[in-house]
Amino acid sequence: MSTMPSPPEEELASVVVVDYGLGNLRSVTRGLERAGAAVEITDDPEAFEAADGVVLPGVGAFREGVENADSIREDLLAVAERGQPLFGICLGMQMLLTSSEEGETDGDAAVEGLDLIPGTNIRFDNGQKVPHMGWNELSIERDHPLVEGVDGEYAYFVHSYYAVPDAANAIVASTDYEQEFPSIVANEDGTVFGTQFHPEKSGETGLQILRNFVEICAED
Repeated sequence: MSTMPSPPEEELASVVVVDYGLGNLRSVTRGLERAGAAVEITDDPEAFEAADGVVLPGVGAFREGVENADSIREDLLAVAERGQPLFGICLGMQMLLTSSEEGETDGDAAVEGLDLIPGTNIRFDNGQKVPHMGWNELSIERDHPLVEGVDGEYAYFVHSYYAVPDAANAIVASTDYEQEFPSIVANEDGTVFGTQFHPEKSGETGLQILRNFVEICAED
């Protein structure tokens, strides 16, 4: 796949990448910088409030992610309440939902996600190889500024669970992996959204997604 070009000369928006102990923060940061963002990696709520947009990355298990982010849970909810763009990536996207089968382990109570996009995350159980790893096509289901220019393009996925929102209109894009699943979701007003795939690992398609996000931040 093609490599990402050098960063633009002009920074279009300020973006915070949330550091809660999980996620490939440097790769996400480099991608956002190439897309035109001035990026700060932090868990400081004051920085969340001052930024044009906030990215919640994540690699790992739902329970670990929710528990690691517990100290800043109310601050992330405040981002959404203020209407700032909040972009979850991979595990970060799953944490935007209410719950996950992955969080319901033996002997432990289920953990609750941020519940900004009502729904749950369930494990692939249709005979597919798990985890799902590789490049798959994005099929746009409804308009959202995040997906301008990416219908029919391919993105890179690494995951075993997928989102099932309560509301069908929360699905912005879907992908087929021996079954159709939501690959991009958003809340009703479109300010909270997430990708199951990793845009920072998805070449030109991912860079377009990140550019779209930076433009959303610049407009708000």
